[in-house]
Amino acid sequence: MSRLPVAAGLSLGVLADELLGDPRRGHPVAGFGTAAAALERRLYHDTKLAGGHYLLACVLPVLATAALIERRTTQHPTTRTLAIAAATWTVIGGRSLRRIAAELATALTDDDITGARALIPSLCGRDPDKLTGPGLARATVESVAENTSDSVTAPLFWGAVAGLPGLLGYRAINTLDAMVGHRSPRYARFGTAAARLDDVANLIPSRLTAVLTVALAGQVGGSPAAAYRAWRSDAAAHPSPNAGQCEAAAAGALGVLLGGPTNYRTHTEIRPLLGTGRAPEPQDIARATRLSHLVQYATLAVLVTAILLREASRAGDTA
Repeated sequence: MSRLPVAAGLSLGVLADELLGDPRRGHPVAGFGTAAAALERRLYHDTKLAGGHYLLACVLPVLATAALIERRTTQHPTTRTLAIAAATWTVIGGRSLRRIAAELATALTDDDITGARALIPSLCGRDPDKLTGPGLARATVESVAENTSDSVTAPLFWGAVAGLPGLLGYRAINTLDAMVGHRSPRYARFGTAAARLDDVANLIPSRLTAVLTVALAGQVGGSPAAAYRAWRSDAAAHPSPNAGQCEAAAAGALGVLLGGPTNYRTHTEIRPLLGTGRAPEPQDIARATRLSHLVQYATLAVLVTAILLREASRAGDTA
């Protein structure tokens, strides 16, 4: 089966996100989240086993539906391309990520702490009421770095690897992690399966994000060498096996210091320090979003090139 529709569909989907952003109404990911929340109310028990059953009940129907569409469109390259493009547009969030970060930067520049606090829940789960100006800037830069992998690199990677099931399956897993995978008394056991599967799904994408962040550091006034040093020396200390990769590389690329006390509504974590620079400032958010944008297109270029090389190799083998 040719992979060319996958390459074309991923490219068209990224272009659609660039031009249109997220669907304003009836977003399929939001619909999935609503259905998953309703199912949680029926299946919730404070055990890891219940959480595993919940994960399977949410993800398997998505994978089955995606696999069926993929199978039905195998002999129709144009239809398959359009299906993958639509799915890519639905599951990536590059434009929305950059838009929210830019609005936060503007609010912080204008000393509008209330406005910035109102925006931060769209990026991460931290307690806005405990964040001051410097904390908001740091949270935004860290979230842009992490979400570049979660919202862009990872779905594109899994789309390139597994087509439509990769795109939709990854987004389902990542959405469940955001809903129940965080550390809280309610989800400490129930959310374990979702959190661990999301960790596995992001192992390669997060490291690809870090590599591209290092390579592109010079495009935002940073040093690839400093980005590499921060990535290699600091990433492993982060409690997340994946977020640390992206955040450490971004800290080095931007020349800022990330990490430290991180306040959530239910608890506070003392994160390891990443990088060796100064504290992030509002202007660093613009640099972080530019870096995120560059990583998005570099990811697409790497994956599409890999698909084209594979197709060329297959054509050579059958010639």
